[in-house]
Amino acid sequence: MTFLAASHHAPTLATIDWLMIALYFCILLGVAWWVVRKNKDTAADYFLAGRNLSWWIIGASIFASNIGSEHIVGLAGSGARDGVAMAHYELHAWCLLVLAWVFVPFYARSLVFTMPEFLERRFCTSSRYVLSIVSLITFILSKIAVGIFAGGVVFGTLLPELRIEIGGAVIDSFWIGSVLVVVLTGLYTMLGGMRAVAYNDAVQVVILITGSALLTIYGLTKLGGWGELRAICGSEMFNLWKPLIPAGMEGTWAPVKESGRIAWYFNTSYPWLGMAICAPVIGLWYWCTDQYIVQRALGAPNETVAREGSIFAAFLKLFPVYLFIIPGLICFALAKSGKVPELQAIMIGPDGQTTGAAQGAFPLMVQHLLPPGLRGIVVAGLLSALMGSLAGVFNACSTLFTVDLYEKWRPRATQHQIVRTGRIATACMVLIALAWIPVVKGAHGLYDYLQAVQGYLAPPIFVVFFFGVFWKRLNARGCLWAMIVGFLLGLFRMAVDTPITLGLFGPGKGYAEGSFLWIINNINFQYFSILITLVSAAVMIVVSHLTPAPDYTKIKGLTYGTASDEDRARTRASWNWRDVAASLVVMAFIIGAYLYFRG
Repeated sequence: MTFLAASHHAPTLATIDWLMIALYFCILLGVAWWVVRKNKDTAADYFLAGRNLSWWIIGASIFASNIGSEHIVGLAGSGARDGVAMAHYELHAWCLLVLAWVFVPFYARSLVFTMPEFLERRFCTSSRYVLSIVSLITFILSKIAVGIFAGGVVFGTLLPELRIEIGGAVIDSFWIGSVLVVVLTGLYTMLGGMRAVAYNDAVQVVILITGSALLTIYGLTKLGGWGELRAICGSEMFNLWKPLIPAGMEGTWAPVKESGRIAWYFNTSYPWLGMAICAPVIGLWYWCTDQYIVQRALGAPNETVAREGSIFAAFLKLFPVYLFIIPGLICFALAKSGKVPELQAIMIGPDGQTTGAAQGAFPLMVQHLLPPGLRGIVVAGLLSALMGSLAGVFNACSTLFTVDLYEKWRPRATQHQIVRTGRIATACMVLIALAWIPVVKGAHGLYDYLQAVQGYLAPPIFVVFFFGVFWKRLNARGCLWAMIVGFLLGLFRMAVDTPITLGLFGPGKGYAEGSFLWIINNINFQYFSILITLVSAAVMIVVSHLTPAPDYTKIKGLTYGTASDEDRARTRASWNWRDVAASLVVMAFIIGAYLYFRG
């Protein structure tokens, strides 16, 4: 094995930067070691931290798990290319308020370990198996693979000169970085479980926000202030209300006729109808029903702490627009104005448009803009986000596999065997995800890929949870068929979109224009997601009403219609005026952002 170096004009990390990064890892390992010594060899302790997490740990962990690799790399890249358009997704802090006020009472009441387990209690065992398997597939196709890929993008940008030669094959910094992020994160996740993830998340949130804030402030100072940013980027990049669609198609929200045929121009755009319907569906699925997020709230000792933690996470969720998307705009403005020639040479093509390098806007700013010392702090924040996101999904994967599948297969397994299986499951998921990286690497954009995958797989889960909680008449058969039909539609669209499938029709040819598969491939992912949502809802309602009603005594307390007076009184006693006031503050900030970013 030989290490190679390649010349590169960009500044590399200085000694003080490496010292800051080393300090971060020392803190991380110290927290992990303290947690490992406190851990007990039980399923409740390993998967839910003994159900004794405090509200601020829950909120910080939810935020750190969400704001990971795909957000820092993907959002900044989206900001550099498209402006504030993706802020729609980041202003979904209100979805966390739905979790706090609507779902937390049911989750706290049921004392479940996983979301599929809750679905089993509400409907049937089969629905638990389906959701568990689909959730694991979703984690592999989106969260794990995208997180590893983004780690590779960061290392490839910050350390482009790093090479390793093995048997004549040269492995670049992209792959080296991906593997390093996985190994380091997987180590403390497998050893410490949920407690290690949650407490390290709390540390990582502080480093992440500090580092990102420093980059934003330094970038604005270099550019000449907020007014200069708006002047260079223009009103289009500061417009949340205008759908980002191809030139000449402004205002389009549905298929349009061109030259006598239906033309679908939706592959990389975000039409307003899709943002109005599809985006909230994905947001509510993610924040209210996804194991990856909700597992932190399940680790609370009671309903009060779970709600307070969710509200705190909603407050933290307001930061990404200004800490990740805005740096992308700043990077674009610095490149376009020529104030940082290195960025201009990399990001702006001969036609004056951004190049594919815009995807690495955040690490590019770190590399070319920050002085030694600050660069190390921001890189530490970047690494903390990468690791926090992966740690969360590793723990969620192991919980789903172990609690929902392994314990069903081995009902007599000891607590030690359950914990050991969870650790093995984490390692297996990582290996599977590594094989998917080449597919992710070929995606148009990191964040576009993530939203598309979630848009295909989230709708049926959203339908069965929300309809199931609000409508007690819906039964197990309706739930099961809604998930089966919805997931088949989503997997079909994913198969049609996969480059391997396209290649079957001839190198570089793809589907014949106007054919059925060509139309499916070119429908905007948000519109297809809306279609899946409507079909899943229709199937669930029709099948439920064609079959017997559920036994309401068996689902007592799991829907609004079956909640007892004692349940309602307990929930009312769990919150006070401070929780309401905090929720109103979050909503005020969201409305303020929509009023400001209107072009």
